[in-house]
Amino acid sequence: MKKLIALGITLFVAFQSISVSAQDLNEIVKNHIAAIGGADNWSKLKSMTSEMTMKAQGAEIKVVVNLIPKKAMRADIEVMGMNGYQIMTDKEGWSFMPFAGQTKAEPSTPDDVKAAQDNLDIVDQLITYKDYGKKIDYLGKDDVEGTECHKIALTNKEGEVTTFFIDPSTYYVIKEVSKKKANGKEFEMTKTYGNYKKLEEGIVFPMLSGGDQGEMEITKVTINKPIDEAMFQPKSLSELKK
Repeated sequence: MKKLIALGITLFVAFQSISVSAQDLNEIVKNHIAAIGGADNWSKLKSMTSEMTMKAQGAEIKVVVNLIPKKAMRADIEVMGMNGYQIMTDKEGWSFMPFAGQTKAEPSTPDDVKAAQDNLDIVDQLITYKDYGKKIDYLGKDDVEGTECHKIALTNKEGEVTTFFIDPSTYYVIKEVSKKKANGKEFEMTKTYGNYKKLEEGIVFPMLSGGDQGEMEITKVTINKPIDEAMFQPKSLSELKK
């Protein structure tokens, strides 16, 4: 009997812990979505053009990204007096990097196209995770440069995990660690976010980010302007020079 009572107490405590965690998780996600402008404002986003400057390995890189959510993205890149681009659609992708020795656009591998699909949906993943069959778990708290952050793990259908570190004072994501698989290998990427700004459309967006590839500052964001979908087709070097 004592064993049964002890087992019952253990199960009750475990159930209470799970319930509290689930309640905390739902509240954290709700507060985060409200902090970044609300799901309704994000649902109205039909296109986004971002102008940004990156610093990597001592070089300044200018980038303009045009994106139609869930459909296509093009990043035009200027570095060392040369212009290149990267294109990704929901079906295929290309890259043309003359500063890396390329003389024509080269197609992306199927694995790279698959891995890039999350980037085509600019809407915050904690808003859309259910739509993509993903699940979230609360991992407690962890320190990020002196800030005790909530940790939320998001797992996709392939088992890849992205962990978000949310500042409890603002409910903004200030750090993100993702584990991805590409070309048969697993790799980890870390990003940090800051300088959140509320745009006229009501959404709140980080204007500063850092990570494995360097620091990036967004200088201008334009929402819902018409984008010519012809730009999502690759160009040859001769066409680019015109």
